[in-house]
Amino acid sequence: MSSNSDAPTMKLLILGGTQFLGRHMAEQALAAGHEVTLFNRGNQGRRLLAGVEQLQGDRRGDLSILRGRRWDAVLDPSCYVPSAARRSAELLRDAVDHYCLVSTISVYPQIDADTDEHAAVAELSAEQLAQAEAQATAPGSQSGGGYGAAYGGLKVLCERTVQDLMGERALILRPGFIVGPYDYSPRLPYWLQRLADSARDGEPVLAPGRPERPVRLIDARDIARFALQRAQARQGGLFNTVGADGLNMGGLLETAHSASDSKAELVWLPDESLQAAGIQPFADLPYWLPEADNAMMDMRNPAAAVAGLRFTALAQTLADTAAWLSAGPRPSSPCLSRERERALLEAWRPAALVNP
Repeated sequence: MSSNSDAPTMKLLILGGTQFLGRHMAEQALAAGHEVTLFNRGNQGRRLLAGVEQLQGDRRGDLSILRGRRWDAVLDPSCYVPSAARRSAELLRDAVDHYCLVSTISVYPQIDADTDEHAAVAELSAEQLAQAEAQATAPGSQSGGGYGAAYGGLKVLCERTVQDLMGERALILRPGFIVGPYDYSPRLPYWLQRLADSARDGEPVLAPGRPERPVRLIDARDIARFALQRAQARQGGLFNTVGADGLNMGGLLETAHSASDSKAELVWLPDESLQAAGIQPFADLPYWLPEADNAMMDMRNPAAAVAGLRFTALAQTLADTAAWLSAGPRPSSPCLSRERERALLEAWRPAALVNP
């Protein structure tokens, strides 16, 4: 039964649907009573999501299993190269009323608080595009990521392809840093697991930069909810979806304290100390950027908020993510090791700000 008794249920096709954002889209659609079909290379759909139809195939090649079918809308959180966008949009343009493509704010070469949906976007050379397409179709290649500096430009071309083929039926979402349960990235799980470890061993936690430095995150479930609302209303458009205002690194880690049941001492090392020690932004300490490079965290999404995007409270996001982490296998993290963290704290603690 639909969560809105006045809204008809939909037949939805999700390209992907078992990893992170796609899985949240599928779960919310099923909870609302919609009929869900997943198309992907694996066979996890039926195991993870009761009540779905699972179609196996590779969007980079043969899509014939989709031919001759009709859905109300397609949700596409798994497109990385324009050839894949073209294959799916060409096949489905007469089979769906609505097409949602999940893009990224990486389409913008420069980002600050004033960056809106009309800002300049990245462009690729023909050589860059050819290299990326060859990489995408190489034997054993993964469907997402690994495109380096070409990533934003590839997403721009995916957007344009879907818009050209679907017109006003196209919904393009440009998220920033997505968080929540099923997040196997080394970002938010790093902080939750690090604080949980400190709750057991009592060791201090290295916190990066100033506590007041802005951070911008969005719960995957908020994007999924917004996408389904727009699909239900058959409303297209182009929206930045980067999260709520008012969060900073101090607030993130203090809220993570509670979610991890931790009272760890936070030792805030300034940017200068971290840079002198060779710490890599994001790679070693997630969500840390030197102040001079932090303008992207000021980006906002007023157009999406006016259109109905709503945000889950940070405490709920972190509590749910911590519960998911504690219930399953611990994701591996390439971030800062405990040994290196201890050495940094010992060497640079005189320059630190300490919060109990």
